[in-house]
Amino acid sequence: MQSDRTVEAGTSGKQGPLSRRWFLGVSGAALLTAGCKDTGGKTESDKTEGAANTSEHRAVVPSGALGANFNEDPSTMDFSMLEGLSAGWLRGFVPMPDLDETPAREQDTVKTLLSAHDQGYGTVLSLKFPYNHRAMPAVDSSDMDAELARVDKVLDAAMDKADILAFANEPFIESLKKDHDDGTLNAFYEKVAQHVIAYRKKHFGERCRTRLYMGSLNHLDKPDWRTRATDRWMEFTRKTPEIEGVDIHPHVAAIEDSQKYLDYILPKLRRDQKFLVTEFSLVLLWQQHLRDTIPAEFARRYELPADTKVWQVIKQATERPFPQRKWHDFLSMSPWFENHKHYLRNQIQKFRDTGRLAVATYGVAQAPAMVKDFGPDKQPWLLNSLYSNLTVQEGEGGKPARSYGFFDDFRALQRAEDRRPVRTAETTT
Repeated sequence: MQSDRTVEAGTSGKQGPLSRRWFLGVSGAALLTAGCKDTGGKTESDKTEGAANTSEHRAVVPSGALGANFNEDPSTMDFSMLEGLSAGWLRGFVPMPDLDETPAREQDTVKTLLSAHDQGYGTVLSLKFPYNHRAMPAVDSSDMDAELARVDKVLDAAMDKADILAFANEPFIESLKKDHDDGTLNAFYEKVAQHVIAYRKKHFGERCRTRLYMGSLNHLDKPDWRTRATDRWMEFTRKTPEIEGVDIHPHVAAIEDSQKYLDYILPKLRRDQKFLVTEFSLVLLWQQHLRDTIPAEFARRYELPADTKVWQVIKQATERPFPQRKWHDFLSMSPWFENHKHYLRNQIQKFRDTGRLAVATYGVAQAPAMVKDFGPDKQPWLLNSLYSNLTVQEGEGGKPARSYGFFDDFRALQRAEDRRPVRTAETTT
């Protein structure tokens, strides 16, 4: 996530309106899982969707999978939404200060991913260390010891259950520039990585299900974000045998810009390493068009002033959700969106074509922080989501609205080998 969204997201957790839906989704999915033991390894969801999955679900190394991402707020989605997407993978991040107040198994993200694991989903857990407004601790300090104690709480709950653990969410955004420049950031995360590696070895011996990745790099399409600190990040990743790759977050203005991320990281990885993409989008492109005048045809059809701006229409939808037809008309009549409605399909193909993608995850649902106080300067993350749950009225049976373009492409991109139950092979420690 970009920095302004990171701050907002901290205000959006633990939302109440979806709690009943969440419970029903968890309960329903758990019943499906409990009832599928004699079905040859296939879930009821696989059968009812007619998804031909003839694989034996043997344990595999994650490769080219596309999953869903809720970031830090699982209350925005439920398991029925994932079933509607045919998703087999789920990702979230845990803000480490949460562990001071809540046991790890009860922390929202960890609890959700453990439940997903029990229901046959592949899971990716990222650790977020928020140091946006204060210096990072020295590696030999008591503050560092406190951070590692938080890490241990997560590891006690999730190691050998989470399929992938990423050290860091967006470290170069969630820290001060001086810590980039003087090496403090690199030393901090290297210490975290070494601690996790030692923990895994101590508690799980020679083999463990949880694979380890360095957390995500941002803005690699910009030369001033490719620094000595990011070079050191990649060098540590390459030289540490237990680490299987690096995560990237290409939020870009054009799909071509994501190639710059790949051009930077791939030559710096070992041949046996892969990469994660736990967030990606065209949010910077959408932002460029917020002050555009809406299409004349849309203005006529819905009797709006001809000089209405894009951001004003979006704001109207956040305040009073549109019928689905109106929202889809708005996007399909806007060339800046219509010409990129297959972005998700095209981007995943580019990632898969490298042969080095482990797992990519895409945003499931619109979160309250995305719609709060929407205006011309707010990054329009809500246009990325697979469900338009906060800008479009619910459909029959209270089902959340599917996004225009992205939802159908996400389903079409699901492969038989990525469906539930996901079984990842153990890796050497």
